[in-house]
Amino acid sequence: MAHEHEHDHTHGHGVSVDADRRWLTVALTLIAGFMAVEVVVGLLANSLALLSDAAHMLTDAASIVLALGAIRLAARPARGKYTYGYKRAEILSAQANGITLLVLAGWLTYEAVRRLLQPPEVTGGLVVVTALVGIVINIAAAWAISKANRSSLNVEGAFQHVLNDLYGFIATAVAGFVVLVTGFARADAIATLIVVALMIKAGLGLVRESGRIFLEAAPAGVDPDALGHRLVEIDGVDEVHDLHVWQITSGDIALSAHVLVQAGADCHGLRQRIERLLDHGYGITHTTLQVDHSHVVDAAAAADPQRLLPVLDDHCDDAHGPVHRDRPASAGIGAS
Repeated sequence: MAHEHEHDHTHGHGVSVDADRRWLTVALTLIAGFMAVEVVVGLLANSLALLSDAAHMLTDAASIVLALGAIRLAARPARGKYTYGYKRAEILSAQANGITLLVLAGWLTYEAVRRLLQPPEVTGGLVVVTALVGIVINIAAAWAISKANRSSLNVEGAFQHVLNDLYGFIATAVAGFVVLVTGFARADAIATLIVVALMIKAGLGLVRESGRIFLEAAPAGVDPDALGHRLVEIDGVDEVHDLHVWQITSGDIALSAHVLVQAGADCHGLRQRIERLLDHGYGITHTTLQVDHSHVVDAAAAADPQRLLPVLDDHCDDAHGPVHRDRPASAGIGAS
C-alpha cells in the first residue's frame, strides 16, 4: 500500500510580482486627468457621447486602481484561514468592474434612446476637439498598460477597456464632425450606443471569465476528460478519478487527482512522470496527487468480481466526475 501526497510550491501564484505598478500608475494618471476635462466639456457641449466616454473612462480608472490593489494583496503571504492568501482579490475586482460596466451601459442606453427621440442641441466643434485629444490620451494609456504584466485578469481587462475607449472616442469624433457639418444632432446619441455596445462586450467578458474562476471551472484550453484519458495512457497507470482542474486566480492553474497504479509499480516514478506531463503539456505546476496501488478482488469479496479498487477499502464510494481507465469497460472492469 502506498499513498503519495505531492504539493508543488515552486511556482508563482496569482498576479505576478513582475506587474509594473509604475506603468499602471502612468495610465491611471492620464485617464483620470482627461476624464475630469471630458466631464466639463461634455456638460458645456451638451454631448451625451462625451459624457458616456467619461463614464467609460471612470470604469477604466477604477479597474486600474483595483488591479493595483490586487497586486498589493496578492503579494501578501498565505496564512491562517486564507490558505491561498488573497490571490482572488483580482477576480473580485474584475467581476465588480464588469458589473459596473453593465450598469453604466444600461443607464447610457436609456439616455441615448431618450435623445434619439428628442435630440438636444450639441456643440459639434467641442465634441470633435475633445474626442481627438481623447484618442491621443487613450493611445498613450494603452501603450503604458501594455508595458505592465497582462497575465492578470484585471490588468488585461484594463487594457481592453482602454482599447474600447479608443474606439469610442473615434466614434464620438465622427459624431461630432457629423453634427458640425450637417447639424444632425442624433449622431451624438448613435455614437453613444456604439460606446454602449463596447461596454457591454467588455463587461460580459469580465463577468464571464471571473465567474468561471469562482465556479472552479477548468481554464480555457484544458479539457479535463481529454486530460484524464491522456494520464491513463501512461504505462503503469490503471485509473484516474476525482480529477479536478481549476484556477486559483487568472493564469494560476491547480490540479488534484486520485491515481491508481498497477501493483508493484513505482509510485514515486509514476507521480513524477505525471507531474512532468502536466507541467510540459499543460503548464500546470500546482498539483496534488494521491497515488495508490490497485488490485482486482475476487468474486467472494465483491458483487462485481472485476471491480478495480484501491488498497484502502471504501476509499472512493462516490468518485467526483468521470472515472478514466487504461482499458475499456468491456474488458470487465467496473466503476470505482
